[in-house]
Parts: sequence; C-alpha cells; structure tokens
Amino acid sequence: MNPEAIEKLINQGRDGYEARLAAGQARLKNGDIEKAIEHLEKATGFKPDQTMAWQELGRARNECGDAGGAREAWQRGLGAARENGDKQAEKVMVVWLRRLDKA
Repeated sequence: MNPEAIEKLINQGRDGYEARLAAGQARLKNGDIEKAIEHLEKATGFKPDQTMAWQELGRARNECGDAGGAREAWQRGLGAARENGDKQAEKVMVVWLRRLDKA
C-alpha cells in the first residue's frame, strides 16, 4: 500500500493503531526506516497490548542498526504476547532476540 495515502487519512483525522501500523509497515517496506519508526512508535502508544506493532518496530530499529532499541521493542512485544496468550508472536520475538544475542 502507498504510505502517502495512509498518511493522508491520518492527517484527515483517521489516526489510530491500524492506520499507524499500516503506515509504518508501508514505510518499512519502502526503506524509509525513520518514518516507519515514527509511525510504529505511535501505533504502540495507541495499543501497547498488540504485538504486531512491537514486532515491526523492533524490525525497523534493527534495520537501522539500533540493536538496543530493537531488543527493547521485542521484549515489550514479548510481554504483550505472553499476556495475550499469543504463542506465535512469542515464538517469533524469542527467535529475533536470540539472533540479537548471537550477533
């Protein structure tokens, strides 16, 4: 999806978790890491109990070389996954955290 189209909706007052997650994912896919991080941080602020934004935020931070920020995002996402019983998200973030430990 086109990140500019999503951002236009956000600017028109349709801001929320889903919009910020979609904008962050679109920006990440296009390689605009800084804007992706901005959107994903806002998404986690809207719904800190949702794991997908934490996963993507960790991925974006890792891609820009911020291993500490990636670790923090994935640890917070791991906590949310455990609270929600989201076993798949928990497994994914455990693997990513292990990879950080090995790097």
